[in-house]
Amino acid sequence: MALLEVKDLRKSFGNNEVLKGITFDLNRGEVLAVIGSSGSGKTTLLRCLNFLETADSGTISVDGETLFDGAEYAGGKKSRRGSASVREKRLHFGLVFQQFNLFPHYNVITNIKLAAELLAAEKLRQAKADVARRARTEKAEARAELREAISLLKAQKLPKTEFTAQKEKLKSDYRHIIDEEIPARAADRLADAEARIYGDAGETAPGVAEAKSPIEARAYALLERVGLSDKAKAYPGELSGGQQQRVAIARALALAPDILCFDEPTSALDPELTGEVLKVIKGLKSGDSTMIVVTHEMEFARNVADKVIFMADGVIEEMGSPYRIFEEPQSEKTKAFLQKSHDDALGEGEKLAN
Repeated sequence: MALLEVKDLRKSFGNNEVLKGITFDLNRGEVLAVIGSSGSGKTTLLRCLNFLETADSGTISVDGETLFDGAEYAGGKKSRRGSASVREKRLHFGLVFQQFNLFPHYNVITNIKLAAELLAAEKLRQAKADVARRARTEKAEARAELREAISLLKAQKLPKTEFTAQKEKLKSDYRHIIDEEIPARAADRLADAEARIYGDAGETAPGVAEAKSPIEARAYALLERVGLSDKAKAYPGELSGGQQQRVAIARALALAPDILCFDEPTSALDPELTGEVLKVIKGLKSGDSTMIVVTHEMEFARNVADKVIFMADGVIEEMGSPYRIFEEPQSEKTKAFLQKSHDDALGEGEKLAN
């Protein structure tokens, strides 16, 4: 089964239909490159996958679970806005934007860990509420059992002294259950939930020793993974564009998404900084990350992607392996786009040479 399945996805803004029935799938560990001219619908596709926009129709499924079914929204059957539900769906995807979007007033390590810490705190609040609710239910059930046991005891018509003794014994037993056993079970459940939510750091990257939590320890490990372990305490304004984009990648990875999406990750960078970001993305591929990369870097798409989609005018004009798209394109639109990209790259190379 494919990790991601997208079927007949459509999206319009007013009378402008931007996505006109997009269908594709992606297996775990694969890299999909999406290429095409500006206005072809590439960014809108990513925004719909990440639930920053709501598609008009079609389906989005991850690991067999349908996250979006346009039929449920038809005729107002279901609200398009359900903040908790949308947040949960977004967790399947991570998105690295063109413009980094780091918080300028937080240092690098805080930028990476902040969302994960907020998510963990929200999950812990929910876990506490669930544990407390279950404990209240168990106590109510225990009290009901005690009342039933006393009623059965009365029905036996025992001598008063014996009845009183057995009744007090029942009360004592259930008092122990209500006041000690149930709270102890609740504490164990909460501890288990906290362990699941925060996990074990299990990391050895620089900075882990001073980390205050497993989440912060993982943030340091991610920072090392993108080659910036010495920038943990720096602020975004002190970093180059390439370094900021690498921090943005680490931040997206901190939430452990099933699928990591990139929207033209090098478009805002000077040419000499592009390579460092592409190197990080290549490294993620070797680590079996599943990725969708909207890019204008044709050589990157050719060398790193497992599958390439060429979009034009809101449709998938052509889809296949890098060799199939770049060496044996079938569509005239694909051929024209690749020729223009080649000519533009040559022109840019001549500018740099001069």
